[in-house]
Amino acid sequence: MILSQSNHSEARCSASIPNSVHLPQANLFNGSAALRLFKVLMTLVVLSGAGTAPLRAASLFLPNASFESPVVPPVSPYAGPDIDYWQKSPQPAWYEPTNNFDTPWEDLTGAFYNVPYPGTFIDNCDGSQAAFVFAVPDVALFQDYNSIYGTNTAPSHAFNATFNVNRAYNLTVGVIGGVYGYPPLYEGATLQLSLYYRNAASNMVTVAATTITNSALLFPTNTHLVDFSVYVPGVRATDPWAGQNIGVQIASTVSTNLAGGYWDVDNVRLTETPLPVLSDPRMTNRQPGFTLQGQPGLAYEILASTNLALPITNWTSLGTLTNVTGITPFLDPVTGISRRYYQARQLQ
Repeated sequence: MILSQSNHSEARCSASIPNSVHLPQANLFNGSAALRLFKVLMTLVVLSGAGTAPLRAASLFLPNASFESPVVPPVSPYAGPDIDYWQKSPQPAWYEPTNNFDTPWEDLTGAFYNVPYPGTFIDNCDGSQAAFVFAVPDVALFQDYNSIYGTNTAPSHAFNATFNVNRAYNLTVGVIGGVYGYPPLYEGATLQLSLYYRNAASNMVTVAATTITNSALLFPTNTHLVDFSVYVPGVRATDPWAGQNIGVQIASTVSTNLAGGYWDVDNVRLTETPLPVLSDPRMTNRQPGFTLQGQPGLAYEILASTNLALPITNWTSLGTLTNVTGITPFLDPVTGISRRYYQARQLQ
């Protein structure tokens, strides 16, 4: 599985005291007053999500995510150019159908029936159809709140998910590289999966992307889809895409000298996961501790620092833990601490 370079989500808690908060002088490790002080310090900047329920990923609705509509008749040619809800990239000025076997630009993307013949049947196709994208420069399928498909003249607004603050996003797509027989004849061709938003001028702005490079090693067969992912580690209130509608794009980014193959794509999945939260600060045998709440089953690295302003590369790793149930306690192995900042990074 390929992920974007930014591949972690994080939560922080700290011992930072705002100037407006006055606390009595106390030894942090002496008695109940010290415990109360420690609890105040740690709860001042816990991100969000107070409570005891595990934080779980939610699947977001993406219309026609498996390209089952419209229905492709199970007869020759077993394919057609129409795909409901997905908009196609406009024909570029350089493309001339007469120079490309009289193939209309519209026909370079479409849906096909998964024909149950040996050597062509995709064994892990979701449903009975998938989409094809020719490995030609500028060919793309995309979908967002304002996308228009087919002969429609107005958007349906059917896809209305947004980038929410303190949430992480994961796009996963099943892909087969441009294989004409074995081995692939178009090694090096590229396909880009991306999540984007539209700015005030309605231009697509990429938030995260993954580039897939076709090879015999990556795609040893043309009958089994391989999952690839794009990951947005967490949305901050200051991010320009915070609160904006999510866009999904599948685009051929092949160079002209490698053009001519194809990509099969299917089973587009988009999930939203709350960022991990550090809560319930406490002292146990002079060791500060807290509870990590996050997606069950994910692994996290716990980091600590005495200076919140330091870059993450200068924070100290206290170890890793797997959040099996979604709610996992953690104790700092170091005692005698007077000030400490903590951060949980999701490992992929």
